[in-house]
Amino acid sequence: MLDQHIREELRGVVGEAYYKDDPESLVTHSYDGTPMLQHLPDGVIYPASTAEVSAIMQILSKHRIPLISRGSGSNLCGGTVPVQGGVVMVMHRMNAILEVDMQNLTATVQPGLITKQFIEHIEGLGLFYPPDPSSMAISTIGGNIAECSGGLRGLKYGTTKDYVIGLECVLASGEVLRTGGKLMKDVAGYDLTKLLVGSEGTLAVITEATLKLIPPPKHKKTMLAMYKDLYGAARTVSKIIESRIIPATLEFMDNPTIRVVDDFAKLGLPRDMAAILLIEQDGEPEPVERDMARIADICREEQADQIQVACNQEEALKLLTARRSAFTALARLRPTTILEDATVPRSKIADMVLEINRIAEKHNVQICTFGHAGDGNLHPTATTDARDRDEVHRVEEAFEEIFEAAIRLGGTITGEHGVGLVKAPFLEWKVGKAGIEVMKGIKAAFDPYGILNPGKMFAKQARRRVVIGRG
Repeated sequence: MLDQHIREELRGVVGEAYYKDDPESLVTHSYDGTPMLQHLPDGVIYPASTAEVSAIMQILSKHRIPLISRGSGSNLCGGTVPVQGGVVMVMHRMNAILEVDMQNLTATVQPGLITKQFIEHIEGLGLFYPPDPSSMAISTIGGNIAECSGGLRGLKYGTTKDYVIGLECVLASGEVLRTGGKLMKDVAGYDLTKLLVGSEGTLAVITEATLKLIPPPKHKKTMLAMYKDLYGAARTVSKIIESRIIPATLEFMDNPTIRVVDDFAKLGLPRDMAAILLIEQDGEPEPVERDMARIADICREEQADQIQVACNQEEALKLLTARRSAFTALARLRPTTILEDATVPRSKIADMVLEINRIAEKHNVQICTFGHAGDGNLHPTATTDARDRDEVHRVEEAFEEIFEAAIRLGGTITGEHGVGLVKAPFLEWKVGKAGIEVMKGIKAAFDPYGILNPGKMFAKQARRRVVIGRG
């Protein structure tokens, strides 16, 4: 717990009701969506404005107290666990849509805004904000920016970084920094906006964001393609892209995931398939129909066993539910669910899935795989029990080998979940020692006392990489 005079200073900024250090509040903010990680903060604070965030940071900077900014805590890399104590800053009071500019097609919002609420509001105005993380019903725009969230539409439309064009944020010192704006071109110095997107709260506290909007697609079509051969599904993904077709959605589920999802959602999925692809295209009606006809031909050429096309929006939603319910379905199997992510080149998807299966069998653990096949981003998901220390250790060993396999296949240790605490020991595998030193230099320039989300991104000691051959 912080000294009494510091607590009084913080309450003086936000008011008595918005600084809390009772046991219930501390426990509630001691963990996030990452299993088996928990550390108590010293206090929890709820600012209502940029001015309050600035005043809070001045106090914490003066006393060298850690600050962990947080939205809904749905991240999966331990990114908002207060591993060094300090104050958790919850941004939910700053949740307004400040402006929707119809002339410039931008929206200016506060970080505590729930993603789904924002998307529904924008769609109600006849516009489109494509980033759609699976957690959008609870995740916040600020959290999406901190982690550079992706989603099912990332293949065609890109991820959060492609829609953030301006930011207001507060530095560790309490100074307010503004980057970018409503303009579409800006090369005045380093691109600080893009630097801050995906920085996981380690460089600044985001207090306002200007987001790019686009016109919505006029037409949409959805299909499931089902395969008894995993390589047939993988070849389909590569061949669709090779044919210069970029679907709005191109998702993958392996057989264990198919079975669990069907048990959960009762969708009547064929349980003997090795893989299912969920494919969606949107745009002008004629090109959409042409693309989907060609995609269906490709699926048949690659020996798809069944192809199911949605006849209407209700059927399309049912098919999308199959993919979106994957994590929820898996989480019901056992007490602990560890959802990871790794990305490989699209041409290596089948190799990566087979590597995951081999590694899971080697370590005698259950791992189901689903993900964004179109951009090579897979989510191997282990179902386990945190009370079984031996099994959890085997799961951790399996994921270490999975990360190594992704790197070996030309990929990366994380495609959208971020580094946080969980992936920090493996970051050097991807960026090298020189990359780590450059990143540490950037961190020091923004946060010289190291008080913003300490303990994340950079491990005290990098994990030694042991290249493991197949077989």
